Amino acid sequence: MGSPTDEKGRWGDETLHRVTLTHGFWLAETTVTQVLWQTIMGANPRHFKGDNRPVETVSWDDAQTFLDKLNQIHPDLSVRLPWEAEWEYACRAGTQTPFNFGEELTLDNVNYRGTWDYKENEWGEGAKKSTADVKTYPCNAWGLYEMHGNVWEWCQDVWQEKLPASPVIDPEGIAGGDKAGVGRVVRGGSWNNNGRNVRSAIRSRDDPANRDGRLGLRFALGLELQPAQQCRERPCAKLPP
Repeated sequence: MGSPTDEKGRWGDETLHRVTLTHGFWLAETTVTQVLWQTIMGANPRHFKGDNRPVETVSWDDAQTFLDKLNQIHPDLSVRLPWEAEWEYACRAGTQTPFNFGEELTLDNVNYRGTWDYKENEWGEGAKKSTADVKTYPCNAWGLYEMHGNVWEWCQDVWQEKLPASPVIDPEGIAGGDKAGVGRVVRGGSWNNNGRNVRSAIRSRDDPANRDGRLGLRFALGLELQPAQQCRERPCAKLPP
């Protein structure tokens, strides 16, 4: 998890370290769409309208309400937000390059600003300047779409200014997660971000009550089963052993 010191565009909070996840988990292949949010919540708070576009303008608190309601309807799912370590593991899909498709970034594979560094009012030729429908861009090796760009994705974790250098097992955030206003992790970058800020290792934070047209979510299944048990109950074609 994190990035090597020679990775182009890296930030100082991306300390490279080893993470061990002892439990299997499942991640939705796309971010939550507007049509799904509308179905569960009865409203659509989006800035960019489109049934199959990611829902955005949703806070971390809104995401928790959505997931609670979804769990009430389908209690067998036990959905939740992914932990930051799970998110990066799933984004990378076994890769160690800046992007899960390699080193080179283009507007053909990610919805982003189209420039490497941020300059106000500067966009690459062909940039959408808005969200795109889910599954518009190629998926990664594990069948997950738009892990780079499109919308920032809320994670469960409380923000840490810097990742630890020592190895960790099953990291699940830090103390203070029940306090109002504590910053929460967002990952992946958005349609509005420059290239260095849609890398696999990019980390950012936001207030859990904040809403804007760049913030969305993707949910995980919260089943705490060992990987071998999961494979007996659900197909594992898109996940490693």
